[in-house]
Amino acid sequence: MQWSLLRPVGLVPATLVLTSMAASAEGGKSASPSEFLLVTQIVLLIAVGRGLGEIMQRIGQPSVIGELLAGILLGPSLFGWIWPDAQTAIFPKMPEQKAMLDGIAQFGILLLLLLTGMETDLKLVKKVGKAAIAISIAGILVPFACGFALGEFLPDALLPKPEQRLVASLFMGTALSISSVKIVAVVVREMNFMRRNVGQIIVATAVIDDTIGWIIIAVIFSLASQGTLDLASVAKAVLGTLVFLAVSFTIGRRLVFQLIRWANDNLVSVAAVITVILLLMGVMALITHAIGVHTVLGAFVAGILVGESPILTRQIDERLRGLISSFFMPVFFGLAGLSADLAVLRDPNLLLLTGLLVVIASVGKFGGAFVGGTLGGLSTRESLALASGMNARGSTEVIIATIGLSIGVLSQNLFTMIVTMAIVTTMAMPPMLRAALAKLPMNKEEKERLEREEFEKRGFVANLERPLLAVDESVNATFASHIVGLIAGMRGLPITVLHIGKRAGEQERGRDEEASHEAVVKKAAETVSANGDGEVGSIDVVTRARRAELGKTITEEARKGFDLLVVGVDKVTAAKDRFDRKIEDIAAKFEGPLAIVAARGKHLKQPMPDRLNILVPVSGSGVSKRGAEVAVALTQAGSGSLRVIYVATTRDKGAQRGASRGLGQEAGILKDASDLAARYEVDITTTLRVNRAPEAAILREIDTTDVDLVVMGVDRIQADHLSFGGVADAVLRQSKVSVLLVSSGEARQAPSEKG
Repeated sequence: MQWSLLRPVGLVPATLVLTSMAASAEGGKSASPSEFLLVTQIVLLIAVGRGLGEIMQRIGQPSVIGELLAGILLGPSLFGWIWPDAQTAIFPKMPEQKAMLDGIAQFGILLLLLLTGMETDLKLVKKVGKAAIAISIAGILVPFACGFALGEFLPDALLPKPEQRLVASLFMGTALSISSVKIVAVVVREMNFMRRNVGQIIVATAVIDDTIGWIIIAVIFSLASQGTLDLASVAKAVLGTLVFLAVSFTIGRRLVFQLIRWANDNLVSVAAVITVILLLMGVMALITHAIGVHTVLGAFVAGILVGESPILTRQIDERLRGLISSFFMPVFFGLAGLSADLAVLRDPNLLLLTGLLVVIASVGKFGGAFVGGTLGGLSTRESLALASGMNARGSTEVIIATIGLSIGVLSQNLFTMIVTMAIVTTMAMPPMLRAALAKLPMNKEEKERLEREEFEKRGFVANLERPLLAVDESVNATFASHIVGLIAGMRGLPITVLHIGKRAGEQERGRDEEASHEAVVKKAAETVSANGDGEVGSIDVVTRARRAELGKTITEEARKGFDLLVVGVDKVTAAKDRFDRKIEDIAAKFEGPLAIVAARGKHLKQPMPDRLNILVPVSGSGVSKRGAEVAVALTQAGSGSLRVIYVATTRDKGAQRGASRGLGQEAGILKDASDLAARYEVDITTTLRVNRAPEAAILREIDTTDVDLVVMGVDRIQADHLSFGGVADAVLRQSKVSVLLVSSGEARQAPSEKG
């Protein structure tokens, strides 16, 4: 295994020999920038960076360390020391040639900050906000003061502009006080501590540190560009940054979501959403540059807003992460390593100063974070874990150092010292954090929350991102709108209402009907929020009218990434065991999960009830659990009651044997339903019935209790028409109360008689 891993790395020397010979020949032909050299540089940085990154990950270190080391090995520190002519041929000092690679790296910075912003969980920050803010302030002030003091005592020879020592000192303070969200998040996630209380505080504090750090960097950038402490320019930068942040997190949040949805729903070109996100990132980066701060702040905020968008976040993250991780990260961090000449550390004075920098940075950050954790109410062990995690500078430090070098605040030697400090603190963090977290006890509340979150990862309702509601002008449509509004209000989901009655323009009341369904959805969602159960007070609802034949309309909508289609139309069933033709046409064109609503009884007169009394039959199957999840969510949102029934058929000998033992299959299934309801603090009544025909037992339960809605998880069965099996069909046709069928996405073989 080790030999197979090292073989690709062993090819590097041969590659360097060949490329250096070709680069020498290329360089001898012309003094102008060479595309050949650019491609050669990129190939080497990616190959060596990704290879060393793989090795680093296997020994428990972040891959970014390998990418930084790749640049150091290919730069003057090693390759240039062993074979200076070859290193100069591949990485010439010519400004025009360096600018080509630097341009790619600078764009890579923006993409890295975009991805970092997307990984930032504002809900997590809000949840532990008070403690995290207190810890962050202490964790910034102490190392900032240490860094500022160090900057004031640095020799003039280390400063590019000794007359601007104040700017350099402020920059050193910022460099020592900031942490790397990316590195911290990766290590905490790898150790499965991301959702632990202390893990949330560590990541939230790192997010706050990063945000404050970028604002300080923005001010320093303004100072450096003015050359002096110009209060007017500083005020412009600070006020401009505050206005930018305020607009971004109010108007901008909704605008970004609307643009992402518009691109997804209307553009047909490949990766249209990614294009819109990159444009958003670029525009926001230009805005921050225009107000006198660095472009990275705009990219970081753009990433936060994209990550906050309630649709397509997983797909966007996966697509962007692959490109950034495989191309831009090794190029950017490799270039940072190339810029660091560790050979200068052979000077005892510089080596001593670098060691002092590492000690001051570590003691300042560790001590500040530990004191902040103690003041924030954490235990000693939790404070130690927090301090260990916050000491990693990682990629953020390298980005800041690169900015400092580019704007003339740092000299080449000072840049090398800071990069060295970033590497040392980052490599020391994982083992320290692992040791601190390994024996951290878990309290009861935390254990229950983690179990619930683990369940939700595999759940149906918890992973819904974008439901589609298809309705006509009927009372049933209004009831379906109410049902969807309750679910949307619980999760803060955006809803698209598709009016599939008469085509647009064929009826005068069309727009009024569409508006009324939108109002019903919003009212239900607001009711949930008013009860204190939902995430938001108002959800985003978009209404569309059918402009083509039904099948084509559903096909066009299905491609937009909806993960649940809820159908509420006037006529649900037809003769025999068939659904109405309209519902069959809809189901034939939508392959995902389908929910069919049939309003009955009092819901025909009151389609927006104040409470729902729900009966959910369970069988232990996956699709049955899906129905139970929906029932629990509706009960929680609708402030009603929940009754669960399991029918042990007399044909099922296994069930009979279980019953005779007192704790059979049926008891376990009912317990699972009770546990599900308990996770969401929903009261539940469980019932066990024995009957040859499950549908008869379910219908009898309806007649003898006060339920007004039956929720059933059902499988689509392979047939020449839409079918959910005999039990579901019987309940749907004979029930005197409303029915909600929640189906699986794919059709299955028809079950045996016993099923």
